[in-house]
Amino acid sequence: MKYELEITGIKCEGCINRIKNIVSSIKGVTSYDITLDNKILSITVKKERVLDEVIKKIEKLGFEVNNKK
Repeated sequence: MKYELEITGIKCEGCINRIKNIVSSIKGVTSYDITLDNKILSITVKKERVLDEVIKKIEKLGFEVNNKK
């Protein structure tokens, strides 16, 4: 299941790295990509509940997440 999440509040490459570290630690994430240029997290997960976990953890970092589907 592939999703695109728009993330608000990203200001620098450090923000990108914090998000990548969180996403890479979540079981069930099969692939992901995010850049400072577009601030869109393209992510593929095994189950939708994994996506919910991803969103919660990114929001805990202080970012706002919008699911673009």
